[in-house]
Amino acid sequence: MALIFPFDIFYLSSRYFFLRTVWRIVFPFQAISFADFFLADILTSMSKVFSDLERSVCRMVHRQVATIAWFEADSVCGSHAVAIPIVLVLPYLFRLFQCLRQYKDTREKTTLLNALKYSTAVPVIFLSALKYHVFPDNWVNIYRPLWLLSGVVNSLYSFYWDLTRDWDLSCFTRIFKFSRPNALSYLLYGRKWVYFWVIGTNLILRCTWTYKLSSHLRHNYLTVFAITALEIFRRFQWAFFRVENEWNKMNSKQNIQLSTIDKPNDEQKLLDPNGYSV
Repeated sequence: MALIFPFDIFYLSSRYFFLRTVWRIVFPFQAISFADFFLADILTSMSKVFSDLERSVCRMVHRQVATIAWFEADSVCGSHAVAIPIVLVLPYLFRLFQCLRQYKDTREKTTLLNALKYSTAVPVIFLSALKYHVFPDNWVNIYRPLWLLSGVVNSLYSFYWDLTRDWDLSCFTRIFKFSRPNALSYLLYGRKWVYFWVIGTNLILRCTWTYKLSSHLRHNYLTVFAITALEIFRRFQWAFFRVENEWNKMNSKQNIQLSTIDKPNDEQKLLDPNGYSV
């Protein structure tokens, strides 16, 4: 409710900007800005949260809270419901449509490759949900191998894109080349172990995140909770380097020193829909 509070308190401009960005994510009828795809990327990490929220609302609407129906997997709000994979896939569809919109505006083929990355999450989600709707033999012999294969493809593709596009660590060149690092990033980014750490942890956590997209594994509560906590860490880590990479691309292509004087057009640069690879 605080988000839609109409009075000029609790950071009204920030709340309005957030709601407007969410609207632009759900309905990408305009050019995509940095804020649009940055927030949409974060929402993909919250797909399980949205799914759990939908389950909670469903149970309250159907009065299944604190009743025996809470434990019935086949009930309208049970763990076998079709709504679970539908809600899980929505954040990925939002990003996919953003990429298609970006391609329409720029005709850059890399945006189609990015759209393909988000589309690889779709089979992971729906093949997992099929476990409760097919015969056990078909699941073991056909659909589970396909689910595992799609999970590997999604994890490795996403990992590759993080390194080469979102973080611009292609060929690990920035691990070994710090001839003129930025003044504000030298203390952290100037150390090689930081890059080895983010590369290694990102690969591992990209693979474990596939577990969260699989609705047939959601009953393992402790494991899901642990992976969710790790995804918060991974997404924070991703955002840290993603913003740094975008900042460097905006300000210089020659590793110039960051100025200590505030530039009046910094905010406009971040909100400008032109010049971004989403």
